[in-house]
Amino acid sequence: MDKVAVLIPCYNEELTIGKVVKDFKTHLPEAVIYVYDNNSTDKTADIAKEHGAIVRYERKQGKGNVMRSMFRDIDAECYILVDGDDTYPAEAAPELVFAVTENGGGGFSNRR
Repeated sequence: MDKVAVLIPCYNEELTIGKVVKDFKTHLPEAVIYVYDNNSTDKTADIAKEHGAIVRYERKQGKGNVMRSMFRDIDAECYILVDGDDTYPAEAAPELVFAVTENGGGGFSNRR
């Protein structure tokens, strides 16, 4: 079981996936980063691998199919789910992980 798993469903995110993986590796070095490629026709999977993500594939098109695969395949104490288009700031992730793992899941702390 992973302590922290960053789950990134992707479809044609070659322009941003490298940055997303790099940012989460920087801000959550203890996390295992999984990129689930959902039939991309670009280099999303290759770029994710180059940046150190574990790449898996979901051939059934659609985010719902990818989500089911991720949660079926990955066992973790804490999950961080983000998009591959750099929508969510990785710097916020450590506080989210703290809220789940160290704070007993009791919500956010005031530890800034």
